[in-house]
Amino acid sequence: MKRMNRTALTLIAGAMVLTACGNDDDTEAGADENGNADVNLSNNEENEADTDTEDDSNESAAPAQPSDYPNEDLLVDTDWVEEHIDDDDVQFVDMRDEGFEGGHIPGAVNTTWQDLNDMDHGVDGMILDADEYAEKIEELGISDDTTVVAYDDGTGTGPARLFYGLEYYGHDDVRILNGGFQAWNAEGRDIDSGEADVETGEFEAEAREETTVDLDYTEESIDDENSVLLDVRSDKEFSGEDVRTDRGGHIPTAVNLPWTEALHDGEIEYLKAPDELEELYAAEGITADEEEIIVYCQTNVRAVHTYFTLRLLGFDNIVAYEGSWSEWGNDPDVPIDNPSEDNE
Repeated sequence: MKRMNRTALTLIAGAMVLTACGNDDDTEAGADENGNADVNLSNNEENEADTDTEDDSNESAAPAQPSDYPNEDLLVDTDWVEEHIDDDDVQFVDMRDEGFEGGHIPGAVNTTWQDLNDMDHGVDGMILDADEYAEKIEELGISDDTTVVAYDDGTGTGPARLFYGLEYYGHDDVRILNGGFQAWNAEGRDIDSGEADVETGEFEAEAREETTVDLDYTEESIDDENSVLLDVRSDKEFSGEDVRTDRGGHIPTAVNLPWTEALHDGEIEYLKAPDELEELYAAEGITADEEEIIVYCQTNVRAVHTYFTLRLLGFDNIVAYEGSWSEWGNDPDVPIDNPSEDNE
């Protein structure tokens, strides 16, 4: 990986980070006046939907070390990035949809999770097919033997969507930078401007169907005592008060734990420590002993943040419902629970 145009942009980028932080990194879908999901949205929408689950703390907690987590190879810190920043077999991917030109980790390339979605699919937010996905990944300079490190402003949904997409298409060496660009810049580390000079990669995408489930499988899992349905949307989406499809509510028997609960509140969005996360999920009946955990949200962007977090904790029984509520909420033939209607 080559670097170019290194500049002294730390102070400028620091100001940008201070305005960008506060859990504003990645919403996946808003709604128009008809309640239809809009997939042409920025990476700064997710947490607007989940603000009802957060407090007003402005202090950044000290992050746990990657080695504290059972699957430590999935997470890196800023020291690791500094150590490997010139490695030819490491590619850093900046998943922010704005701010890249103003400063980024040296050598990083830029894309967004929207770039990797199939905009022509009948269900909003579905991932590109294997050939199209591979082409996009190769343009980022990624090959089959590349170590990929993804980041955004904090530890948000953009990097998690890339993690899931690459894992789904057979690439195992994918990691996320804890704290993202906020953490990197807050430590006064070097920043580049402009685009990195990368060679087109050679990437073969082959879908691993065991990482995902479809609508029919999810419906069959509703009454399956061996499956747990985990809805990671906001409380109001889950209750049916915030409607983004033809129908509001949630899949019957699902439990609700918004994805943002995995993050420390504060100026830098670090993941919570392993013991905090395990306690958080266990309180909702989510443990590694479950035979299967199916995560979903609106378009499987927030859900894959939880997918990543559980993978980091050592869970090997986690799958994602790719169609998520964007598909389920627009299908009149599948059951829903809508507490907001029940309370009318």
